[in-house]
Amino acid sequence: MNKQILHIAIPSIISNITVPLLALADTTITGHLGSAACIGAIALGGMIFNMAYWLFGFLRMGTSGLTAQAHGTGNRTQALHVLYRSLIVAWGVALLLIAAQRPIFDAAFNFVTATHEVEQLTATYYHILIWGAPAVLGLYSFAGWFLGMQNAKAPMVIAIGQNIINIVASTVLVFGFAQGMAGVATGTLLAQYAGLFAAIIIWQKQYGKHQASAIKWREVCNVTQFKRFFAINGDIFLRTLCLIAVTTYFTAAGSAQGNMVLAANTLLMQFFIIFSYIM
Repeated sequence: MNKQILHIAIPSIISNITVPLLALADTTITGHLGSAACIGAIALGGMIFNMAYWLFGFLRMGTSGLTAQAHGTGNRTQALHVLYRSLIVAWGVALLLIAAQRPIFDAAFNFVTATHEVEQLTATYYHILIWGAPAVLGLYSFAGWFLGMQNAKAPMVIAIGQNIINIVASTVLVFGFAQGMAGVATGTLLAQYAGLFAAIIIWQKQYGKHQASAIKWREVCNVTQFKRFFAINGDIFLRTLCLIAVTTYFTAAGSAQGNMVLAANTLLMQFFIIFSYIM
């Protein structure tokens, strides 16, 4: 039993450690641009995406639990249905976020005091990276599903690959092509979609051969099952909302004290997030 637990836990710990490294890589590369305003823009952009994405973290945690229940009873069809429902919710939410990108940005800056330079840099970062919403939320669903199927190695491989692509792409775009903030955002965007495509390939290779005969779309789209999905994840949603309130206030309070304080707080928050994911 201990070996079985460690077989899932160790790759999960490694995967979790790599999650905040995407943001840390952006902060590190941006720091070499020599402007506190650039780091501040990463902080405010990250704050907006945290509000947009972390609220739907249940797509990972809830999907993992429901999938594990189906897998534990040997019901492969039900496990597939959980994944499809989760992806429907993930990509539906992603489309809404993209469609409402301008109101979301404006609403966020109603609660934040920032210099004009920081706001402009944040806008550049945000309006590029928002197009990664389908990849980020879709990967939440796949990562949760893989864990529910007791496959912790797949999310680990995907997460490591994402970070490598992000670092390489962002570095080349920023320093090789002098793209500045746009290069940082584009490199991260490429890494996000690379992660999603890798998840799809791994899923197709390891589980897809069972999909054609097992999937039942009427059952996937069953309203009762969707209600159960949201009911189970309601508490997770509220818990995440409380966490976001704290981190968002920390960033907003720092931005009101100038670019240098905002930049320093951003680096401190990166350490906090890394240790949180390790735990």
